[in-house]
Order: sequence, then C-alpha cells, then structure tokens
Amino acid sequence: MAGLMPDSDSEDELPPGWEERATVDGSVYYVNHATKGTQWTHPRTGKKKIVSGELPFGWEKCVSEDGKIFYVDHTNRRTTYTDPRLAFATEEKEHPHDFRQRFDASTTALQILHGRDLGGKTAIITGANTGIGFETARSLAFHGCTVIFACRDVTKASAAIDKIKCERPNVTCEVMELDLASLHSVKTFATNFKLHYKKLDMLILNAGVFGIGFSLTEDGYEAHFQINHLSHFYLTLLLESVLVDGCRIVVVSSESHRFANLSASKLTKEVLSPATVQKYWDMMAYNNSKLCNVVFATELARRWEARGVCVNALHPGNMVSSDLSRHWWLYRLLFAFVRPFTKSLQQAASTTIYCATAPELANVSGLYFNNCCRCEPSTASQDPELARALWDTSNEMIHAAIGRSTSSSEEQ
Repeated sequence: MAGLMPDSDSEDELPPGWEERATVDGSVYYVNHATKGTQWTHPRTGKKKIVSGELPFGWEKCVSEDGKIFYVDHTNRRTTYTDPRLAFATEEKEHPHDFRQRFDASTTALQILHGRDLGGKTAIITGANTGIGFETARSLAFHGCTVIFACRDVTKASAAIDKIKCERPNVTCEVMELDLASLHSVKTFATNFKLHYKKLDMLILNAGVFGIGFSLTEDGYEAHFQINHLSHFYLTLLLESVLVDGCRIVVVSSESHRFANLSASKLTKEVLSPATVQKYWDMMAYNNSKLCNVVFATELARRWEARGVCVNALHPGNMVSSDLSRHWWLYRLLFAFVRPFTKSLQQAASTTIYCATAPELANVSGLYFNNCCRCEPSTASQDPELARALWDTSNEMIHAAIGRSTSSSEEQ
C-alpha cells in the first residue's frame, strides 16, 4: 500500500522520518518511525489538527480483516492507510475566525469543489436559472448535490436544468416555483419543499434585482426591498424546521452595502420601502437592500448560533456581467464596457461555493466574505441596534402583508 501525503506549505512540513495519520474520530496524530513513538502535536508547530467533512469524491473507507482502517481511491485505483482528508485538516486555533487563504479572485467555483463528493446533500438556490445562481447550481450539481432551482420563471429554470444535463446527464436538479415579489408564493414554496424533502443542507439566497424603476409588489412593498431582502428573510424563517445541524445559509450581498443610508435611529417602514416615486432612487434602494442582507446574516447567525446553523454573507464580484443589469440600457452598457476587466460567472460563483462547502468554515458564522476571504463589512452592518430594528420591522411588515392577504381572500 502506498502512502499519501497531503499538500502543505513549508511551515507545516514534517521532519524526516515523521508521518501524519488520522484516527477514526478525526483526530490527527504523528508517527516518528525513527523512535517508534507517536504524539498528538505537530513536531514543528506544536499545534493540534483535526480532520472533518466527507471523503473526497471517489474515495471509500474500508476495514481490513485485522481491524486496520485503509482508504481506497476508486478513481485512480490506489489504496492507502493515510486519510485523504488530511490534505484539508485544520489546526486548532486560538482565534477560530483566522483562515489560511486557499483561494482568491481568480478561483472558479469548480476549482473549489475539486475532489468533493456532495452526494446526499440538498441545496436550495434562489434565482438559479441564470447568471451567478446558475453557475452555483451547476457546480454543486456536478458534484452530486441535489439542487432545487427556486425560480419565478419555471420554463427558464427547466431550460437551465436541461443545459446542465447536456453536460452531466446524471445530475439531480428540480424546479420549484418561487416568486420573491409575492410573500404568498414564498409561503407556498416553503410548504411544498417541506412536503417533499425532510432536510436542507444549503440555503443559498442568491436572487436579486438591480436598477429597476419604482414599483410596488403585490404585497405593497418597494420591489428592491422585498425581492432582495424581505422575501429571503421570510423564506429562511419558514424553512427553519428542515435545516440540518451544520446547514450553511449563504446570503449573496454586495460591496454596495457600504453606500447605504440606513441607521437604527431612522429605520422605518417608509425608509425601507418608499411608497412613492418622489422618495425613491434606484441605486440607494439597491444599496439599502444589500445592507439589509449583511445585517440579516449577522443577526441570524447570532440568533441561531445554538442550532448549529452557519450563516455568512458575501460579495460575489464587482460589476459581473450577468442578468442583474437587464432593467436599464445604461446599466447594460456600463456592465458590457467593463466586462473584460471583471470576473467570469464561474469566478463570481466561487465565494458562494466557498461559503457553502469549504471544510474550514464548518461552525463559522456571522462573517462577510469577498474573493473567498473574510473581510470587514461596513460599520453600519455591525450595529446591533440596527440589526434588532431591521429584524423587528421585517417581521411586522410580513405579518401586515399576510394579514392583508388573508382579509382579501376572506372577502372574496
């Protein structure tokens, strides 16, 4: 049997004669073949490591007749006593939110998932039929994940799935109708999902609108606010009962959240959702909705910390060429002009995939990521008073809209 040594940098390299191994429970220990001794701490750094997560795609853990554990790589027809997950083993840290950056702005979503087996996992992706959402869905599906396309246009979502199946016929994808401009549609989607699925491993809140003219949804709220924030807020709360321990909730926000004008002292329903065009500016409406995304993710992480659910927000990339700019010709022109200098859709989906699947982010929650790396969000997004005010106001607006809808249906 051949040994398999993980990739490592010079700081983590073992001295001659040492070997790294993992126990059944995921603890890492080190063997000194010269002295026939073992120890739990790294011989150079003195730090402990732990192995977690599923085996890479194509690998199987087996037990020999004499009780020894070994690993079979069916893809390359190799066998080893060394746990292949050692390549991704993480050190116990005094500061658990400090990560060694493995990826950057040039990384693609499929590169992050290289070797991963997501079989048995289920993901919901809002707006999965196009742009960054499509590449996110495609990447997860390629690695065995069951992907639910939560989309308003069922026909376009079905065509997107057909496109993926042309590349990989055996992927598991399903369309479920979700119109984020309708809280009734959100409730119906959640009910239907829970009827067909008993668990959810990843909830990726990706869908959004940008630069649209002033309009109100059927619930009477400004479209940017409801589609980008309020409906995602409602959807998440409705799905709480099926979120498994270790579920990842990923909120796609934007660096535009830094230019919002929301504050705890001035947060009202009218500020969040202008009722008339006179109080509306599309860019500020978008910026405010993206701040709501980050604030929601941070507050949800705090409230659900004991549930074992990880919630993180992210910025996918600057002016990525997608359908987001479709609502106004000037934005389309600007996005087309900068396209050669921005990320591809596969690169733009990478931070979403990183937050949804990276082993080192297990049990990590309440953070903001850009280019697959943690960064500090705006000061406003970290204001606990703003977080509480947004949470309470969002709940009030949902209950008010649901109440109006119920009254209307009873009158009919």
